[in-house]
Amino acid sequence: MKRRNIIKSLSQGAIAATTVGIVGGCQKAQNQGVNIDTNNLPTVNWQMATSWPLSLDTIFGGAKVLADRVKSLTNGKFIIEPRAAGEIAPGLEVLNVVSQGAVQCGHTAAYYYIGKSPAVAFGTGLPFGLTAQQQNAWLYEGGGLTKLQEIYATKFNVIQFPAGNTGAQMGGWFRKEVNSINDLQGLKMRIPGLGGQVMAKLGVTVQNLPGGEIFQALQTGAIDAAEWVGPYDDEKLGLNKVAKYYYYPGWWEPGPTLEVQINLDEWKKLPPQYQSVLQTAAVESNVTMLARYDARNNEALERLLQAGVQLRPYSQEILDAAEKASFALYDEFSGKDVDFKTVYEQWKTFRNRIYAWNNLNEGSFSRHIYNKLS
Repeated sequence: MKRRNIIKSLSQGAIAATTVGIVGGCQKAQNQGVNIDTNNLPTVNWQMATSWPLSLDTIFGGAKVLADRVKSLTNGKFIIEPRAAGEIAPGLEVLNVVSQGAVQCGHTAAYYYIGKSPAVAFGTGLPFGLTAQQQNAWLYEGGGLTKLQEIYATKFNVIQFPAGNTGAQMGGWFRKEVNSINDLQGLKMRIPGLGGQVMAKLGVTVQNLPGGEIFQALQTGAIDAAEWVGPYDDEKLGLNKVAKYYYYPGWWEPGPTLEVQINLDEWKKLPPQYQSVLQTAAVESNVTMLARYDARNNEALERLLQAGVQLRPYSQEILDAAEKASFALYDEFSGKDVDFKTVYEQWKTFRNRIYAWNNLNEGSFSRHIYNKLS
């Protein structure tokens, strides 16, 4: 397959039309100056901890899109100030500080906190799970968000909403080629969430690092491989300068959701109008981030390939072993964690049904189009 055809086939372009319509409606409302009547509503100022460095304008931008829309729709009376990782909380401690009430809200990835409850992994996404569009369908219409909010409220005193999605991610940067399971043995890799636990089952020594620390860890040899998001962000982090081989697909994150997490006590203090505004802003953030990544990743990948990056697919051996290990892991969690089991059983049924539908509708179309690129 030619290089340009590989790039085209990796591009993610589909966003649900109904969700795009929501964003269009929000933008139209802003352009026409349609805001809620805030004359009798309080002035609210919140801080938002995030897991992202400022340099990653698309993922940190998810927090900013949300904050900007909240400000716009409330005539500047509800202000949320996003802060970069490390400013008011370490990048992997966002849920902790929000849960404790040390900060009102945060923007992060739920799978950073599976040590507290493995069930929160569903809030981001599972290996060999749902694409971005499927994840949105499950969260918004398939009962997923309701189930997760029950867990968050009980365990963390937090309410959360989807507020970003990167789309299908890449499979990470490696100093050497990995063609078989044997090549993974003893490899030190930065990979969080359940994907990290699956890699551990395959013999990888797993580390969890925030985005801002990955470059140095690869540069110094503290790790041998790392995954982040995809070409646009990975280029900004300079990962191509410290690792040569770029693998795909990111089977552990086919459509990972990011979320805004809000301390439940602070949420309850908000007037209903502000609660509605915040939920609307979260939807816009969710859709806008996905659109930005889909629009930017292809050009970034072209630049990386022109700079000498070696693009490699994971072997069928690795993919098959990873998929088998993933579902074995889910069975393990289901046997010892009631929250995980409850969500997993509902999620798995939804996954099977939407896979069948998408295989028929989008799958048949994609196979027709993408087969011509080979």
